[in-house]
Amino acid sequence: MIDAGKAYNTANKQFVNGIRELAQQSTKDEVIEILFDQAQRSIKTQLQTFVKEDLRRFKEAKKQFDKVSEEKEAALTKNAQAPRNKQHEVEEATNILTATRKCFRHIVLDYVLQVQHFNSNHSTIVGHQHFSCSCLITGFCLLQLDQLVVDAAKEKRDMEQKHSTIQQKDFSNDDTKLEYNVDADNGIAMEGYLFKRASNAFKTWNRRWFSIQNNQLVYQKKFKDNPTVVVEDLRLCTVKHCEDIERRFCFEVVSPTKSCMMQADSEKLRQAWIRAVQNSIATAFREKGDDAEKLDRKSSTSTGSLDSGGEPKERSLKGESALQRVLAIPGNACCCDCGQPDPRWASINLGITLCIQCSGIHRSLGVHFSKVRSLTLDTWEPELLKLMCELGNGVINQIYEARREELGARKPQPGDPRHEIEGYIKAKYVDRRFVRRPSDEELRTKVVCLTAEPPPMPMPATLPPPSPFKETVFYEPKEYSPGLQLYWASYARSLPDMAEALAHGAEVNWVNTEDDKRTPLIMAVQGGSLVTCEFLLQNAANVNQQDAQGRGPLHHATILGHTGQVCLFLKRGANQNAADIEEKTPLSMAVEAANADIVTLLRLAKMNEEMREAEGPYSQSGDETYQDIFQDFTQMASNDPDKLNRYQHYDPQRP
Repeated sequence: MIDAGKAYNTANKQFVNGIRELAQQSTKDEVIEILFDQAQRSIKTQLQTFVKEDLRRFKEAKKQFDKVSEEKEAALTKNAQAPRNKQHEVEEATNILTATRKCFRHIVLDYVLQVQHFNSNHSTIVGHQHFSCSCLITGFCLLQLDQLVVDAAKEKRDMEQKHSTIQQKDFSNDDTKLEYNVDADNGIAMEGYLFKRASNAFKTWNRRWFSIQNNQLVYQKKFKDNPTVVVEDLRLCTVKHCEDIERRFCFEVVSPTKSCMMQADSEKLRQAWIRAVQNSIATAFREKGDDAEKLDRKSSTSTGSLDSGGEPKERSLKGESALQRVLAIPGNACCCDCGQPDPRWASINLGITLCIQCSGIHRSLGVHFSKVRSLTLDTWEPELLKLMCELGNGVINQIYEARREELGARKPQPGDPRHEIEGYIKAKYVDRRFVRRPSDEELRTKVVCLTAEPPPMPMPATLPPPSPFKETVFYEPKEYSPGLQLYWASYARSLPDMAEALAHGAEVNWVNTEDDKRTPLIMAVQGGSLVTCEFLLQNAANVNQQDAQGRGPLHHATILGHTGQVCLFLKRGANQNAADIEEKTPLSMAVEAANADIVTLLRLAKMNEEMREAEGPYSQSGDETYQDIFQDFTQMASNDPDKLNRYQHYDPQRP
């Protein structure tokens, strides 16, 4: 543009200089002087008309257009705010909007006509100037002006016809593009105005220009603004109607990390947008595996471990990747719910692998049902990886699909419609329709089997004397329940039995009133397994729930010297300042037991907490050294537990 502008200025300067030289050389030629005089008068007259009339009419048309545009926006906002339960307000807002739309269309036609006249008159003046100053015959310009008059009369007739059409047209719905077109030339499959509810505390609604392009949902506040991405990839989303809020025509797009509430101007538009999102999802899933692999590469690591800089830390795995190890488990090579081969996603609280479509459906269920993580992108802690390897699709399907064939339910297949797969997954995990409920005798037998054997990992013989921990006593309970099964399965380190108990409706924070009010998490600590603790925490176990002695899981892990569990509980927000009924904190217990590792961890955690408080309420990272030390302890607890599960003899004479 700069180069072209310079060339234009140079050429224009040469042209003016040529006219000046021609005038100087032709001062005595009366014919040329007359032509120059006529050209100057003609150009002057047209310029005066252009500035005084054409430009004024253009400005007035623009002012009127801006005014009616604001009125239309106000009418749209009022129509959107009309509550569904107040019919008179809805009718009033609808009538105002219809009338405003019709008026807006009339003004738009007038404004467009003025813009066309403005551009054509400007071009005519420039052309007339060049032709006249070049001393060409003025007849061409006169003929051109005559043609403009004819064209203007024709445009006027066409405009009157358009105004008449507007007057007869129904404006209850706007003329927004309503069809999803995946093959659009500009790559935009759907676009139009929607109201978007903000994520702030006030939940305000703002009107934005939305579009579906490149399998993303984006919006712009103004035409020239860069698009803001609402959904990175629609394949990980679901869309649903929203009838439980006051506003009408609302729908919600739920993504892996957030949801976006939007409102259309009418029911017709809402249905069009919902179909567009659904079609975009379906179109993306019909594409080949290359795009799915691309999605894995760009997907957010929202559930992965992040360092203070916000970037994913180096994977904790050495040699085999998480994908290879998890898929090596029998049954994990295909999606747990639809059988799609080569899954790339996993539900970490269920211990199953999923394809990309089923992972999106699992995310929409909520984290209280399923927590989804990428097998190729996210960081996998050793204890979480072991959890995945001890469960797997085969184990979980034996539990959650036990009665599927008996009930005649068909399991989805790859390529089935999304709504069918979604219905099956909800029936399987939310309603637990296919789970076989055990009889009282079966439940009693299960619990007896779990309590018949000693702990799978014996306690070390060198416990620090005196130990305040009460030895486990096996007894005949008054009542058998899934909660009791979960309780003893946690002690026995049996993840399949724990998963079965949760499927039967066991409360993860179930309290055994006959055994000092201990919880399954405390029993998992006593059983000495880091993986069972991780499984319970992934299923929303309370890391601070105390027993009758006022001791939480952190107290018990400290007393038993389970350094890996102490590290895990501290990372999950355990309260290290909590004291039991003897007013002992975990730190005082660790000092009493002379366990240097746990003392170090507790003091580091305390120091890190103080640093975070000093940094302000929005600090999240704390000290990086603390993060690295805890990661090392976690690695050691999973890979070399013998180095940590050690006890040092208590010496009363030791200072």
